[in-house]
Parts: sequence; structure tokens; C-alpha cells
Amino acid sequence: MSTDTRRGYLAAAIRADGRPVTTEHAVQLLDGSPWATGRNTVRKGLRSLAKAGVLVATDINGRRTYTLNTQEAGA
Repeated sequence: MSTDTRRGYLAAAIRADGRPVTTEHAVQLLDGSPWATGRNTVRKGLRSLAKAGVLVATDINGRRTYTLNTQEAGA
């Protein structure tokens, strides 16, 4: 995924960070990026990355958390 887009940049930042991410953490990861992002925009980006199979969404203690999808494509 290209880092030329907000979602690509977010996916690369999550990969580099290596930890599960919440919306709040994703906002922090995007701080200083070329894109101005609000919480709702970040939520949409996280949902989109999960739909694309890049992330896996889980609920932990009532909070939505995303982790990298470690499954091979097509497996």
C-alpha cells in the first residue's frame, strides 16, 4: 500500500509501531503527517483498512482495537 495516501501512511505507521491501535493512538501516529485528520476521519480509515484485510478489528474492554492482519493473502 502506497504511503502517498492517508490510509497508506496510516497502515505504514501502524506496521512500524507494531502495537495494537485504538482511534486515539492512530490520531497520535498521524500527528505530523501531511494530512490534517480528525477522529472521525481516522475511524473511517481504520475501518477501511480492516475491510481491506490490512487490519483485524477486535473489542477489548469495550474499546475497538485494531491489530495487523498476520494471515497471508489467499491463505
